Amino acid sequence: MKKYVLSLALVCISLISYGQSNYEKVMSEKIAKLEMCKTTEDYQMLANDFERIGKKETTQWLPSYYAAFAQIQKGRIQMRDGKMEGLSAYSEAAFKYLDQAESSAGKDNAEIHLLKKMAYSLSMMENPQQKYMTDGVKAAEELKIAEQLDSNNPRIALIKAEDMYFTPEQYGGSKTKGIDLFKEALNKFNTYKPKSSIDPSWGRGEAEYFISQAGK
Repeated sequence: MKKYVLSLALVCISLISYGQSNYEKVMSEKIAKLEMCKTTEDYQMLANDFERIGKKETTQWLPSYYAAFAQIQKGRIQMRDGKMEGLSAYSEAAFKYLDQAESSAGKDNAEIHLLKKMAYSLSMMENPQQKYMTDGVKAAEELKIAEQLDSNNPRIALIKAEDMYFTPEQYGGSKTKGIDLFKEALNKFNTYKPKSSIDPSWGRGEAEYFISQAGK
């Protein structure tokens, strides 16, 4: 009887391990595709994929996190092309996923708070004059929370660098200071260790790009 119980326990452990390794394998494949996305359609397809994974892995926060990240990236592509109308729709879609992620990860997750900052900033850019005192203030609050939770996180330094670089000088921005912050972010990327192979690691390429453009 004891041998039967032991065998059953080992089978259960093996099944759990297999399920976890299969989850990480699928997530790794999808996360790798984030680096190759070029269009809003590419990001939407991945958002859908991460949403499907999240529905199966209901205790995991990362599928919803990456679905939110994909929605934010959709908005950033549109903003890059000078199309500011409708940015709040991407922000709202991101917050739907971030609420799901937070319900699994808890409220003290710096990566989630950083994406909230990015989502609020995205919404603000739809109409900066009208939304600065609402979404702009909320974005600053979320960035502050993220930094308090994980001051060494390179993505926090990266987003601070973006803000400094792209803000007009009359409003306190500076490309020179922005480059210095990108360098700070890169230094943090060189030492920061993600908690797992599928935890957030995005951003290094952007820091390297802006540093390479300095002085050109």
